[in-house]
Amino acid sequence: MILCPLSPRVFVLPSEGLVAEAHLSSDHEDSIGPGFPPLSTGMLSDTDDVPPGATLTAHFLYHLAAKMDLKMEIFSLGDMSKTVGKILTDMSSLYDVGRRKRSAGLLLIDRTLDLLTPCCHGDSLFDRMFSSLPRRNRISNTQGKGSGLQLKLGSSYLQRAPLDAQIPLTKILNDEDWQINNFRLLESVEAFLCGWNSGDSDSQVTGLINLSQKIHEKESHSSAEILIGSFVSSETFRGTPFLEAILDRRTKDGGLLVKKWLQETLRRENITVNVKSRPGFVTKPELQAMIKALTGSQSSLLKNKAIIQIASATLFALEESNCTKWDAFSSAEKILSVSSGETSQSLAAQIGDLINKSALLGSQVNKGKSEMSKGLLSLQDAILLMIVGYILAGENFPSSSSEGPFSWQEERLLKDAVVDALLENPSVANLKFLDGIREELEKNVCKSKSEKDTEKLDIDDFDDEQWGEWGDEDVEDDSKNEQAYGDVQLKLELRDRVDNLFKFLHKLSNLKRKNIPLRDGSLTMEGNFSEDSYMGKGLLYKLLTRVLGKYDVPGLEYHSSTVGRLFKSGFGRFGLGQAKPSLADQNVILVFVIGGINGVEVREAQEALAESGRPDIELLVGGTTLLTPENMLDLLLGDSSFF
Repeated sequence: MILCPLSPRVFVLPSEGLVAEAHLSSDHEDSIGPGFPPLSTGMLSDTDDVPPGATLTAHFLYHLAAKMDLKMEIFSLGDMSKTVGKILTDMSSLYDVGRRKRSAGLLLIDRTLDLLTPCCHGDSLFDRMFSSLPRRNRISNTQGKGSGLQLKLGSSYLQRAPLDAQIPLTKILNDEDWQINNFRLLESVEAFLCGWNSGDSDSQVTGLINLSQKIHEKESHSSAEILIGSFVSSETFRGTPFLEAILDRRTKDGGLLVKKWLQETLRRENITVNVKSRPGFVTKPELQAMIKALTGSQSSLLKNKAIIQIASATLFALEESNCTKWDAFSSAEKILSVSSGETSQSLAAQIGDLINKSALLGSQVNKGKSEMSKGLLSLQDAILLMIVGYILAGENFPSSSSEGPFSWQEERLLKDAVVDALLENPSVANLKFLDGIREELEKNVCKSKSEKDTEKLDIDDFDDEQWGEWGDEDVEDDSKNEQAYGDVQLKLELRDRVDNLFKFLHKLSNLKRKNIPLRDGSLTMEGNFSEDSYMGKGLLYKLLTRVLGKYDVPGLEYHSSTVGRLFKSGFGRFGLGQAKPSLADQNVILVFVIGGINGVEVREAQEALAESGRPDIELLVGGTTLLTPENMLDLLLGDSSFF
């Protein structure tokens, strides 16, 4: 595959393909992580080494335009996008430009201009589904790629989470019913095969019966493996219009749409379901009852596989555990957003409160009180929210230095809270900056617990016999000193690593100050637009609103074609220069975000198009990968980061 189409208007690159796995930046001062373009400081020159991800992205877009028979008018926002635009322009020859092709606008955007939107848990049913569903395991490198390619790529190789979301149908439907249905299905297949091969020898028929028995045995051991669905039914592709409609909907609207589809399908199949239904609401029992009714017969299951899979994914996303955690994240992000509009002290206090609560949760989990932790946020979740808080702080309290948006007292309290939380429960945070000391931290936790237990026993065991052990006092003191020295050294090492974490957070808080296109505030502030329409929207919405309204966008660069450069350099002297085209004049606009997109941005892009009053424009949205908040944490601080 060269691309993964989510719908006819949205695509991403294959997660285990060469383009998505290539580094987009090397480890230097202005880089955020290997999966993101560097900050757009305007310092990137032609002499700098171009990351392999930029070159491969340019080649992909060039070949995509050729396959679609489009002549691209290229616009870019951000340093990496500018580099990709230049490579694309150099690749297009006079022959390509001269051919009669349909004109289209290509808008390239750097992900680092807006890291906040993919980090947040927005109102999108598709994002909820994609984040909560289990994914297929990665193919091992020996199967997927040759050893020669690995050597060639070297360190410029990035492991992304597979995009293949698997819908666990067995969890949604009764296992017993499914086992009976599967046995019936296998029996009918066996009968069909025996009938088909009736003219053959008996040995072939007995072979088929043996094969059937093996399938029966395998199914009894792992029936769950057979019952895995996907977003799109690969046999008929009937799931595509369902998925396309879901991508443009918020959580509540999407749920009601799925319910409506199920009701229409049941009417078409003449199936009645006795379940309480409230208009305007979607409940888990009614969805489950309708799905079970549709899977009652094999013909209904096969005919309506697409809607069954989409409905099952919706049901899984709306399960209490998944729903509660997403809502907890969403409400915490809203609180941080409100606090960032007040003072830096209130924002720092909110971040500290989240860390302390997560540390308390970790201690409860250690004590075996797992039922109390349902839907609450762990330390790793609190660190993701801290990233959100620092980006918001950088936008609202810009500092002229790299010391961060908070005062040293506020930051000291935050550092102490993180260190204490990691000492209390280091196993919760699976982050790369703890590599090498995680085992020691876990041993330290176990040791402190055992010491507390022995202390309780020692108080009762105190008697006169201990007075005779004064001679061994020095030996005990030495061992205690060594142990204390080891504990102090471990805490210092941890504090040093937490200091590095906060230096990285300072870099994230400087996104607005260092990214040149964001400096004047026209893409982050309301500007000429109403506050209601801009409030809480991502960069993609704001940018498309300005572009389609034909407003000026600072930092947006147009890459003129080969013929355009010829006019500019030669005939331009005689007043025959080529006028700079506008992106809004194109009937086809392809927006490609270098670094990845999420479901909220796809919905907001369609909203911006609808509000522009330009139904004639065909908008396509693409990105390097599909980002979830968990992916963002992994790319910033996890195994796929520079830490």
